[in-house]
Amino acid sequence: MWVLALEAGLAVGLFLFIIWWTLPKKKKNDNSIKETNKDSESE
Repeated sequence: MWVLALEAGLAVGLFLFIIWWTLPKKKKNDNSIKETNKDSESE
């Protein structure tokens, strides 16, 4: 039974780590997209 609990805990931890790892990159991409849109609008 403890093996299932350990596996579930690792799965949740890995899931949260993947979300944490990818969110900052998405925010940077969103900012760069907004900046490129501002540049193209000003031209």
